[in-house]
Amino acid sequence: MTTAATAFRALGTTAELLVTDPARLGAATELLHGELAAIDLACSRFRPDSEISRLHEAAGRQVRVSPLLAEALGVALRAARVSDGLVDLTVGDAVRELGYDRDFAKVAGRVDAAEAGRAPGAADLTASERAVGGSDLAAAPAAAADSASPKPAPGWHRVLFDPVRRLVVLPRGVRLDLGATAKALAADRAARRIHSVVGCGTLVNLGGDLRAAGRPPAGGWQVALADDHAGAVASPDATVALHRDFALASSGITRRRWRRGGRTVHHIVDPRTGDVPEPRWRTASVAAKSTVDANTAATAAIVLGAAAPEWLARRRLPARLVGVGGDVVTTPGWPS
Repeated sequence: MTTAATAFRALGTTAELLVTDPARLGAATELLHGELAAIDLACSRFRPDSEISRLHEAAGRQVRVSPLLAEALGVALRAARVSDGLVDLTVGDAVRELGYDRDFAKVAGRVDAAEAGRAPGAADLTASERAVGGSDLAAAPAAAADSASPKPAPGWHRVLFDPVRRLVVLPRGVRLDLGATAKALAADRAARRIHSVVGCGTLVNLGGDLRAAGRPPAGGWQVALADDHAGAVASPDATVALHRDFALASSGITRRRWRRGGRTVHHIVDPRTGDVPEPRWRTASVAAKSTVDANTAATAAIVLGAAAPEWLARRRLPARLVGVGGDVVTTPGWPS
């Protein structure tokens, strides 16, 4: 079976699309662009014109949200519930305090604000970057260099949400971050929609969040795993086959890192402390029936640290964990 592929930048990462019918790649790509643009406009915390930014502005008041944001909120709240709060959408302020207040390309490229003695803001962006909205832009300046000690996230249970009427009340002082679950949701939605419209086997990969739909090539989609997903194909640490209607997600601390306050921090926050978790795993890869579930479990594993293998095994989730020292631990069901 012949396959075709394309890749482009989206949602602050690389979007990759593979289909089993090259003649349908163009139509499939248009569908993927549409899904990603819709998710970005609904959920991006870096865009002042996004729906979630408007929700933050209306904190304390009841707001009716769009069907897409309602779906994204429902997914994020479910992720918090099933992960026992290890993946919590109310970590928005904690992530900002760590300096992740804009697309990661801007975070990684700037001087450590604490060591420079100032907080970078809009002046650090070019005129064109300030003028054009999108995932590559900051919505606000970085948190002050002399910010207070990390504080636990307010807690997902404080978000009042009626999914039937799509009504949300976000308490004042609570800022949401849907980054991980929204990207995973986009992979799920896009793969399902592309397969239903164009009819061929489909694999969507959004920065390590993968979802297959439809009939795959013989032997399944061959997925290369590595700390850096961008270089995984050239230098894989492991390879697994992803079959029909299955998902795989990887979370890790090796790529999205930056210097802040004299230390190295990353994008995964422990909601229980509001700080980065103690380092035990550099990468966690989990397979599940949906990308959202796989991503939730992989992120929870990074937060849990040493307790992650048992936590994953109890939930019967096949996983591969790579320790900061290079040791590899797998859970039952992960292929040898």
